[in-house]
Amino acid sequence: MGLFDKIRGEFIDIIEWTDSSNDTMVYRFQRHNNEIKMGAKLTVREGQVSIFVNEGQIADVFKPGMYTLETQNLPILSTLRGWVHGFNSPFKAEVYFVSTRRFTDLKWGTQHPVTLRDAEFGPIRLRAFGTYVIKVVDPSAFLREIVGTDGHFTTGEITEQLRNLIVSRFAGVIGESKIPVLDLAANYEQLGNFITNKIKQDFENYGLELSTMLVENISLPDTVEKALDKRTSMGAIGDLNKYTQFQAANAMEDAANNPNGMAGGGMGMGMGFAMANQMGQAMGNQQNLGATPPPLSQSVKYYAAIGGQQAGPFDIVALQQKVQGEQLTKKTLVWREGMKEWIPAEQVEELKSLFDSAPPPLPS
Repeated sequence: MGLFDKIRGEFIDIIEWTDSSNDTMVYRFQRHNNEIKMGAKLTVREGQVSIFVNEGQIADVFKPGMYTLETQNLPILSTLRGWVHGFNSPFKAEVYFVSTRRFTDLKWGTQHPVTLRDAEFGPIRLRAFGTYVIKVVDPSAFLREIVGTDGHFTTGEITEQLRNLIVSRFAGVIGESKIPVLDLAANYEQLGNFITNKIKQDFENYGLELSTMLVENISLPDTVEKALDKRTSMGAIGDLNKYTQFQAANAMEDAANNPNGMAGGGMGMGMGFAMANQMGQAMGNQQNLGATPPPLSQSVKYYAAIGGQQAGPFDIVALQQKVQGEQLTKKTLVWREGMKEWIPAEQVEELKSLFDSAPPPLPS
């Protein structure tokens, strides 16, 4: 200690902290041998709290304001020092300034995928990241539990620990929220609030308040995302036959517009004709399927009024034989289970084909 410093040390101290950084949470006031004069001026600005520490033990805490350090406003320190009638000057004490403003845009994210169980996909792995906002609400607890004797404590020294705390709770919180994986993107705000309420007590144990927790993204593994893309594509295609026809029409148009000589033109034309033929067959099959009735089931049996009496039941083979033997005509009344009454055979859609395939009557 130089002579000038020794002479200057006889004057009243001014204890204050001005900070231009955005990440300093705790700052220890620099003073030679931690000596403070009686009657020193202490200035605590808004967004700060000052803590006096005596021999490693937290003593008095000062909120924003200007103070003249005397026995009256240092009750705990006076008790620890045994100052009954005041204290001598100078005295030794460590002075810490704790920032109580909000620290925003702190990052969190899963370093490795988190495995959990989804109702639709079963076991699945997720990655997530976002931001959060913290604030020191209990400076004494924060200094005691986290800072210790660090003279310049920044957010970078605690974000790693807080990130691990968030991630360790993330899987359990996601499972407890019961939000399906495909609905997570639409519920980021709800999920962030849910996580905040679940883990804020862990932050309070450190003297911190978790005021905001934002989930910015939750992603699935690449293989799962590709499978979902294929599934979405199939849903967008809809009718596969119509999609095939559309693709064939586009291919024909491209072939017709191909300027590559005779060989290329012939190949394109051949491919176009082949696709057109295939498309025509597909469309023809669809038209035939729409116009031709399904074959009559062999298990359906009909009763017929033959010779004025009820006969049957007859299956399709037996009815065919009756038509060929001219025992069953279009005017013959028939009935099967499900019909309300007897009706002529020509009015039954399923039996019309029997009379169309029967040979005409022999000439007399």
